[in-house]
Amino acid sequence: MSEAIKHECGIALIRLLKPLSYYEEKYGTSLYAINKLRLLMQKQRNRGQDGAGMATIKLDPAPGTKYISRKRSNASNYLHDLFSQIYWHFKDVPYEQLHDPEWLKNNKPYVGEVMMGHLRYGTHGDNSIETCHPFLRQNNWITRNLILAGNFNLTNVDELFQELVALGQYPKEKADTVTVMEKIGHFLDDEVQRLHTWFKPDGYSNEQINSLIFDHLDIQRLLRRASKKFDGGYVMVGMIGHGDAFVMRDPSGIRPAFYYCDDEIAVAASERPAIQTTFNVHISKVRELKPGHALIIKKNGLISEKPFVEPAPRASCSFERIYFSRGTDRDIYLERKKLGELLADAVLKAVDYDFKHTVFSFIPNTAETAFYGLVEGVEIRLNEIKRDKIVKMGSDIKPAKLEKILAMRARVEKIVVKDEKQRTFIADSSSREEMMSHVYDVSYGIVDNEKDTLVLLDDSIVRGTTLRDSIIKIVSRLRPKKIVIVSSAPQIRYPDCYGIDMSKMKEFVAFQAMVALLKESGREHLMQETYERCKAQENEPKEQIINEVSTLYDLFTDEEISQKIAEIITPPNIKPKVEVIYQKVEDLQKACADNNGDWYFSGKYPTPGGNRVVNRAFINYMENKDERAY
Repeated sequence: MSEAIKHECGIALIRLLKPLSYYEEKYGTSLYAINKLRLLMQKQRNRGQDGAGMATIKLDPAPGTKYISRKRSNASNYLHDLFSQIYWHFKDVPYEQLHDPEWLKNNKPYVGEVMMGHLRYGTHGDNSIETCHPFLRQNNWITRNLILAGNFNLTNVDELFQELVALGQYPKEKADTVTVMEKIGHFLDDEVQRLHTWFKPDGYSNEQINSLIFDHLDIQRLLRRASKKFDGGYVMVGMIGHGDAFVMRDPSGIRPAFYYCDDEIAVAASERPAIQTTFNVHISKVRELKPGHALIIKKNGLISEKPFVEPAPRASCSFERIYFSRGTDRDIYLERKKLGELLADAVLKAVDYDFKHTVFSFIPNTAETAFYGLVEGVEIRLNEIKRDKIVKMGSDIKPAKLEKILAMRARVEKIVVKDEKQRTFIADSSSREEMMSHVYDVSYGIVDNEKDTLVLLDDSIVRGTTLRDSIIKIVSRLRPKKIVIVSSAPQIRYPDCYGIDMSKMKEFVAFQAMVALLKESGREHLMQETYERCKAQENEPKEQIINEVSTLYDLFTDEEISQKIAEIITPPNIKPKVEVIYQKVEDLQKACADNNGDWYFSGKYPTPGGNRVVNRAFINYMENKDERAY
């Protein structure tokens, strides 16, 4: 993506299934879990650039000793800073004690059997240390301590907040993280109290009841009760003070989660390759956490995957596949290549199959895999053309003509290069814009002046501002006859509300194009009518709200909107004609058949709260409010 947007966070959970001494003996370090957590988070650093945090629980602590440790960082080098602070506790420990796991567990923080990590990519709010996960809900009862981190956004925080108030609580703030923490915490308290009340008449002491609660606390029941009204996309990882742990995934599978277990360790993360690399395991050993299920790891080491909510139709986020997740995942890599391949026919039609005068390239760097697919698709079509030409020659095959046919190729070049990040202290805005427009540079002398068409593949176009203000300006200096911008994602028309920072409709270039077409065709009054329908539904139950904005897009073809987008992103005073080609929604569904959550493009939200959000985003636009829609 040539323009940055904020998006999903990353989670990590590690549970050691053997005594600490086992890892010291086998791997030569008592800090095995910390080292693995660090690598697991490092391999997911693409999922968060605003901060990081980790927490550890020690099993079977003696009363009066610290058994929960937490560290968070929002420094610019957040991962390095986080683990530097953690490793600092061990820098002066003598060699003998550094390799004595029992001494470390009894005397040093972060040496425990259960730990979680989190990488934060904030979609709204400030970037203070208090906004970094994990969050901690403390209690003097060991079974009522709750540590929570997650990759989630809920559309109905107000509703959940009011439920907490109705229970008699006074939450310290109205935020989805605090609301979820207190919601799960409330039912944790309730489950612990229920078990205490159940066992007390049998004559057990309070200390004995604690041990019974360890074994009998029903995490599946707890999560089912706590999440009844959650509306959104989420993966949440939790640890309870005595050592139970869980990872829960939303019923539509919007946010990703994977896990791996053997006799030594149980681990969960947002991305599969992070687990594969960290623990050197084959893809077949890493399982996807099923939607609506929770991975539950009891204190006694029993591991299970159980449903806690009725699964909904699968709607895994397609943006994960197009852009956000690392392309080192086998399935994501192949899906991105397929996205590129499916664009080949539209691209070749746009350049009139003129291989001699077309240069194919991509906008660095995340579009590279899709570009490989595009090139493969182009080469397949080119081979068909070569075959037909050879067949047409019949028996009268002349070597020179045959060589000419076989020499036909796609001109694949590295044209656009992302230069060093520009920093400027110039106060004058026009001068600053001029400096910032040179974030990208180009390879000169490759494009034939006024003869070649330049095809540039991007993985998605959200706002179009980087294309207009930087990329197209710079590549036009190569003097191509035509510039074709190709997006491996369809037109982004609707806001997200499940974890990606795309809730302001006015920023979408596709929305701007649709509004411009309404004005040009004399149908601007339909905007006001749509606004009034949105307002009329504003206080209806979310289950009864329908997406009113989609009717406006239905007035125009995809090609009409793409043509208007091309006009919007074309800088003034450049000579080459600019054309924009988008992926078709149906081709996205072909490429990402098992991960077809496409609400950004289609307006078909997987939860009822999505329709409320899109209508609210449109209301904000009409009322000129610059705020998020949920």
